[in-house]
Amino acid sequence: MLTDALKDRIREAYASVMEKKSLKPRWGQRQMIAEIANALGRIPGPGEAPSGEPAVCVIEAGTGTGKTIAYSVAAIPVAQALGKRLVVATATVALQEQFVGKDLPDIGRHSELEFSYALAKGRRRYVCLSKLDRLLTQGQGESGVLPLYPDEFEVPLEAEALPVYTAMIDALGRGDWDGDRDNWPGAIPEPIWFGATTDHSQCSGRRCPNISQCSFYRAREELTHADVIVANHDLVLADLALGGGAILPEPEDCIYIFDEGHHLPDKALSHFASFCRIHTTLAWLGDSGKSVAQGAAILGALSGLQHQLGKLPEQIESATGSLKVAEQVVAALFDEVEPGRDETRLRFPHGRVPESLQPIAATLAAQFQALSDSLSRIESALEEALEDEFSEVTKDELETWHLNIGGMLSRAEATAALWQAYATGGENEQPPMARWITLLENNGLHGFELRCSPILASELLEEYLWPRAAGVVITSATITALNSFERFILHSGVSRDARFKVVASPFDYSRAVFRVPPMDCEPGDAEAHTAALVAKLPEWLAPDEASLVLFSSRRQMLDVFQGIDARWRERILMQGDSSKQEILRQHREKVDAGQGSVIFGLASFAEGVDLPGKYCDHVVIAKIPFAVPDSPIEASLAEWIEARGGNAFMEISVPDAALKLVQASGRLLRTEEDSGRVTLADRRLLTKRYGRAILDSLPPFTRELN
Repeated sequence: MLTDALKDRIREAYASVMEKKSLKPRWGQRQMIAEIANALGRIPGPGEAPSGEPAVCVIEAGTGTGKTIAYSVAAIPVAQALGKRLVVATATVALQEQFVGKDLPDIGRHSELEFSYALAKGRRRYVCLSKLDRLLTQGQGESGVLPLYPDEFEVPLEAEALPVYTAMIDALGRGDWDGDRDNWPGAIPEPIWFGATTDHSQCSGRRCPNISQCSFYRAREELTHADVIVANHDLVLADLALGGGAILPEPEDCIYIFDEGHHLPDKALSHFASFCRIHTTLAWLGDSGKSVAQGAAILGALSGLQHQLGKLPEQIESATGSLKVAEQVVAALFDEVEPGRDETRLRFPHGRVPESLQPIAATLAAQFQALSDSLSRIESALEEALEDEFSEVTKDELETWHLNIGGMLSRAEATAALWQAYATGGENEQPPMARWITLLENNGLHGFELRCSPILASELLEEYLWPRAAGVVITSATITALNSFERFILHSGVSRDARFKVVASPFDYSRAVFRVPPMDCEPGDAEAHTAALVAKLPEWLAPDEASLVLFSSRRQMLDVFQGIDARWRERILMQGDSSKQEILRQHREKVDAGQGSVIFGLASFAEGVDLPGKYCDHVVIAKIPFAVPDSPIEASLAEWIEARGGNAFMEISVPDAALKLVQASGRLLRTEEDSGRVTLADRRLLTKRYGRAILDSLPPFTRELN
């Protein structure tokens, strides 16, 4: 479908941007445009037969390539020519808003491409007018709406919440606010906001009497006309998990671009995991039983509902009894934990559920599925009644109970999924699911949380994304590990027939020095390594420079801070003392005032932090950032690889560490004029067999390896 006319349109758009913005064309940027255009050119046009090759490309484009311009001028013309919608997904809401507020308008002005665009957010970012009405007219706690997850948020005090809700309804009425949380002039405490919003399970959609004023549906309406839809990874994955087309257009009608795409596999895992907290689920069942008893008198007037309503109390009671049995079984499993092992988390090797837990899990899976079926039938009857002008039940009561039943159904389905995952036992899964139980303590009371998660996102994305999307572009500055795409292929399941390309950064890395200094210890001796950092950092850091010191563990960061000379502690801004944004603000302020400044940070400062020019002269990395093997998902993945005869350390740990080291060292050079130093206080890079592979995966810095 990549016709000569379409190629010309892409070239002209790029040339126009370069000329009007007085930019020099970059070789890497042009490579990226060509790769995207050729990959999306595999999408069949109207009447064309599929090529048999996936319209997917994975592009690692180094910092400074100009990815946003490249994928925009390449993908927008192709999407328009094919009649597809371009969905650009960023990793965060902040990047999303930058793309809509700054990048796209700029590209539109300078490229001579004509396109429309809209910002997409989930329901939880918008106020629910129906809930707001109930909170104000019936009073908080009297609205009749049963909380979906009462354990997640404490109910705010009425004296605190009602003035906020009143201000919201007034602002909506005056037209001063569009219902978008991000456009509210002040901060809204999470519990207060949560009470005034909803999700898909509690939304009555087109049947809602407030649909014409609904902030979410108004925003969604804009998406139906936009050429480019800007979302974030979570929203795209949530839409795919709902089957596609629930919030965004159908995947078959979309070309997706995942910026910061190295996050995609991990984001996908979180959307397909399940959990159940036994003690709070018991409390929720109790509240639901009381609520159903109150509602039976009202809803019983609806024809055909008496039978389903009559089944609910027994179903709730049966599930409650079985949950209490499960709680006893789980408690017994913790009693069997060997002394010296972690007594707060019980991970099941190879994802296999103990035989003592499987029967009650199967019973609970069946019970919650039966409860879900009953609730689903009741919800359907309520939806029909909402459309009936002559219903025996008032609209207000119908709406309240639609919210309640929808929320109960959502939680019952999620709980059924967890127990079904435990009922299967996990003996024949390849790869296995990760299954683990955590002991929770609150005010001296014990509770148990059961979790289940895939260990790889490959099967999920193979089912929901790759075969359904019209086309997909994955791009990031860090996708490869050890100069290979194998790690991303393993985790994402992307076809090996996709197009893969590494586009080098235009930066001159010889302007920066990568140094491994002499040290008489390695991080394996944690105490000696910490002592060495306390002694050496004052030698390595210049008092008048801007430095970023990155640690892999909070304990070592705190120990080094406490051990270092007091004169240095005054210069240090440490993660945890203030918010990330505040630390960065104070750092820039000190540098602008001509003072030296040092940031002590953990993993969140090793990625996504932009300190160009004078704001970062020196990056110190305490050690090669091997992951601490305390994640049940990572432990289960390593276990599976070892069981297949692989080497989990070389196949998982080393590539992951190499990728994180590239990201951490990437904090130094943020513009073409930047220079400085990266110091790695870890001699394993030079002494261990895997060190050479990690070293060769780093950018071509000038090296000082002592």
